Amino acid sequence: MTAPLLDLNDGHQLPALGYGTYSITGPDAPGIIGEAIDAGYRLLDSAVRYENEAEVGEAVRNSSVPRDELVVTTKLPGGDHGFDEALRSCEESLKRLGLDRIDLYLIHWPQPPIDRYVETWKAFVRLREEGVVRSIGVSNFLPEHLDRLVDETGVAPAVNQVELHPYLAQTEQRAADASRGTLTESWSPLGRGSDLLERPELQQIADKHGRSVGQVVLRWHTQLGAVPIPKSANPERFRDNLAVFDFELDADDLATIGALDEGRRLGGDPVDEVQL
Repeated sequence: MTAPLLDLNDGHQLPALGYGTYSITGPDAPGIIGEAIDAGYRLLDSAVRYENEAEVGEAVRNSSVPRDELVVTTKLPGGDHGFDEALRSCEESLKRLGLDRIDLYLIHWPQPPIDRYVETWKAFVRLREEGVVRSIGVSNFLPEHLDRLVDETGVAPAVNQVELHPYLAQTEQRAADASRGTLTESWSPLGRGSDLLERPELQQIADKHGRSVGQVVLRWHTQLGAVPIPKSANPERFRDNLAVFDFELDADDLATIGALDEGRRLGGDPVDEVQL
């Protein structure tokens, strides 16, 4: 099973569900990521800060899946904001990946206190024009950050990857992304570190459909039009995570899940987050 494809605003496509590689590092990582590719994942999500670009690249190079079918994502770290810095950082990521292009390149955090994300974005536009990067996007950008990018460069991100789960449904953010033709991706889609998967309301929906709670939550993401990026090193679990496109949540299910929204962030705050 593979995920269906969604259209991006730059003419390319993105799988509707991806494989998160956060914390998947070390000598076993290429094999684990390779198993995920074999299971059907075509969107791989990495970052400089995950310290596993080399492992992701090795898994891609060793895979029997054609390179053009795989979408490799990595993210520029906060310490590399700036035009020249971003160009250099991209080159370093390519070397670690051992690939000739990055399919989706994201600014990891806007870092408003530093205020260099617009010049960083201009470098991303250059990289796309040169063909070094196929699609460009951002992560953790608020509507006002997106406005500045579009106002000052005329280029809207193809993707905005944000924290998104039933406790933080990001209704306004998703609408802001959509109004700019930007696809929303979901990090921490299963509410990592919270009690989300233990909620009895979700278990009832799972029992109704003969699915796991995790599958119900991931299906909720896809029906919202967001692209979840669940992370697991367990082959059985990451296969289950991908098997969510053959059932449908009904209006009552969606209303029950929607009622869980508390605006609760489990990760960093885009307003003042500074990540180096």
